[in-house]
Amino acid sequence: MGLREDLKSKKFIVTADVIQPKGTALYKKLQALEILKGKVAAINAVDMPSGIMRLSALATCVKLKEMGFEPILQLVGRDRNRISIQSELLGAYVLEIRNVLCLTGDDVNRSDNPNTKGVFDLDSLGILEAARQLETGFDLGGNRLDGTPEFCLGAALDPGAKNQEDEVKKACLKAEAGAKFFQTQPVFEIEPFIKFLKKVDHLGVPILGGVFILKSAASAHFLNKNIPGINVPDSVLSELEKGDAESKSINITIRLIRDIVKVCAGVHIMMTTPWHHWIPHILDEVGI
Repeated sequence: MGLREDLKSKKFIVTADVIQPKGTALYKKLQALEILKGKVAAINAVDMPSGIMRLSALATCVKLKEMGFEPILQLVGRDRNRISIQSELLGAYVLEIRNVLCLTGDDVNRSDNPNTKGVFDLDSLGILEAARQLETGFDLGGNRLDGTPEFCLGAALDPGAKNQEDEVKKACLKAEAGAKFFQTQPVFEIEPFIKFLKKVDHLGVPILGGVFILKSAASAHFLNKNIPGINVPDSVLSELEKGDAESKSINITIRLIRDIVKVCAGVHIMMTTPWHHWIPHILDEVGI
């Protein structure tokens, strides 16, 4: 059963992600994921967040599939024009990668490669539309394809966006463009998240609430300062500053997921520190 079928089944879905290495030693990352077999419905292969050069997301998806995981390919418009994006989508399909999370991508001003230039020919909505166009048997230029792909397309939502009305409009457009599921930016407070969910509930698209396992109070401060769409509240910062940060972070995550289970179709678990070994414990504590 793939992610598309899981979404239709209405069961609570758990996804996680893997951040590829800057280099070829992917096996180290994949070894840490073995413990998640049978625990998660799918794993995202991230596409160079913050403009940091890393191993290809598509190659990682292939390796995840070989391990028996259901992969989700993240595809950003920052680094590719529309020709390359369509080619990547067709390549993913040929490699039996069906799930694609369509993203605009972060600005390149935080890239570790100086003088990098962003492309941004298509944003997340444009990538969704490009994928849908390919599914009709034609490319964006109106040229007929020799073989037609079929995808399970997803998109991101930012429940903490300052302009909530604009974010809801974007969600509507993404749903109309073919998004079959949403994964959200990290959630740290449940009440504002519930208010946001009510605004997009009419779309009927399954939403996987994002949860970020924080390494420490210092890392939380860094996220607040440097990563758009993330706002770790003072109450969480204060909790992390008292006692063992790792155990505090896991408890915060468990608490959040317990709340998310009540209001969402699933949860998407993110982290920068390789703490995947905590996920089975977290899910057990929540009762998933």
